[in-house]
Amino acid sequence: MNNDYLLFNTRDEMLRIKVQNVVYFESDGNYTHMVSVNKLRPSVCMSLGNMEKLLAAKLRDKASMFIRVGRRYIVNRNFIYMLSPVKQRLVLSDMATFAYQLEVSKDALSRMKNLLTEISKQK
Repeated sequence: MNNDYLLFNTRDEMLRIKVQNVVYFESDGNYTHMVSVNKLRPSVCMSLGNMEKLLAAKLRDKASMFIRVGRRYIVNRNFIYMLSPVKQRLVLSDMATFAYQLEVSKDALSRMKNLLTEISKQK
């Protein structure tokens, strides 16, 4: 299996997720929800911190497409449409079929804005 997919195997099920189609990961205690472009929302029994480690290990250099935002989210930066630290809102969209609005702290969004600004300056 190549690095374009994440595979989650449990006793009863197998889940195969194409990484580019994940819009964001959301923490829910010991579970992580994966929200995809087709609006499916599968969950796995894994903390968000462990998901972050898994992404780094499995995706290697492609892992940079994901950014941790606060304690609750890991977002695919390819879908970042708007972030507003003042309104504490992050909008993720493909500009055609979906738009997700997430409530995120001002501090987390400010750090994210600074990071994205620095990345864009380097290119």
